[in-house]
Amino acid sequence: MTRRPERRAFVVGVRPEKREEYLALHRAVWPGVERKLTECNVRNYSIFIFGDTLFAYYEYVGEDHEADMRRIADDPVSREWWTHTDPCQVRIAEERDPGALWQPVEEVWHLE
Repeated sequence: MTRRPERRAFVVGVRPEKREEYLALHRAVWPGVERKLTECNVRNYSIFIFGDTLFAYYEYVGEDHEADMRRIADDPVSREWWTHTDPCQVRIAEERDPGALWQPVEEVWHLE
């Protein structure tokens, strides 16, 4: 039996003065960033924008989410990518994950 993916969602703000820069970066996400996400069991990753709010969603298909997220955080290409994207973002939600820029949101309903 195939394991069902874990659905993960997060929100963050985009700084109005950095909005176009952020969108331009995501029109051409670096192949190494995408490759590392895939290697670390992330699938169907999407980022949506509504005004100055970013909403991200992905499905995790691995066995150890924390370990895979550490592998991404330790990846030099991903770290370099974040030096470009992080300055475009600002925390907007209550801290459910202290210190994290992107804050997790709780799923309340899902149609299969």
